[in-house]
Amino acid sequence: MLSTQWDFVTSYVRARFGDTERGASLVEYALLVALIAVVCIVAVTFIGTSGSDKLNKVGSSINK
Repeated sequence: MLSTQWDFVTSYVRARFGDTERGASLVEYALLVALIAVVCIVAVTFIGTSGSDKLNKVGSSINK
């Protein structure tokens, strides 16, 4: 009888307070999304600057 109650209590405590990795995976996903966003911003900034220079060069050569 005591063993059954102990098993119930331990399984309840594990289910309620531990053995779940939902929070850890949420943090990992948030870090991945933040990293992807930073890479995208850097890529767009770099491509935007060099692309603007090239388009200006092409536009000026067309006008001549």
